[in-house]
Amino acid sequence: MRRALPWVLTVGGALGLVAAFVLTVEKIALLKDPGYTPSCSINPILSCGSVMKTEQAEVFGFPNPLMGVAGFAVVLTVGVVLLAGARPPRWFMLGLQVGATFGVVFVHWLIFQSLYRIGALCPYCMVVWTVTIPVFWYTTLHNLTTGVVPVPRSWRRAVEGAARFHSLVLVAWYLVIVTLVGVEFWDYWRTLL
Repeated sequence: MRRALPWVLTVGGALGLVAAFVLTVEKIALLKDPGYTPSCSINPILSCGSVMKTEQAEVFGFPNPLMGVAGFAVVLTVGVVLLAGARPPRWFMLGLQVGATFGVVFVHWLIFQSLYRIGALCPYCMVVWTVTIPVFWYTTLHNLTTGVVPVPRSWRRAVEGAARFHSLVLVAWYLVIVTLVGVEFWDYWRTLL
């Protein structure tokens, strides 16, 4: 588990940073030219342009991908530092936990918005979703199993079980999201069959 976290943060941070950067570039192009079609607008469902033009794409008054550029740069840096053998202090890992928790909650809010309010999926956003979940999951497991976050005695078995079956939990998490996407857009997907 401890060896997985640096790799998850490094790879996840790199992929998330690239996706957030491309989304930022696409958003700037769309702001310059409202008729611009982003490279990730593939069909009526997989359509970054549809998502980028919504209020949800600028929740805090600026384009969401800017948070991704900053956040994933931090995640990538922490991953590389951990790969180099550094052992950050408790406060640092708690800060990473706060950031990862904010990220995963925000991503799930965006998933809900994409599926049930906007009615379109942004492929680059889905890359962000895909990497944010394991960044949160492995950061949380690391912090719970190493004592960074104290675990009540009654929860220790559950934490040990989650750590033992970490991959299974992650796969189940993804399957729930894929199922929700499949069900919500089934009318479109079945036209492709």
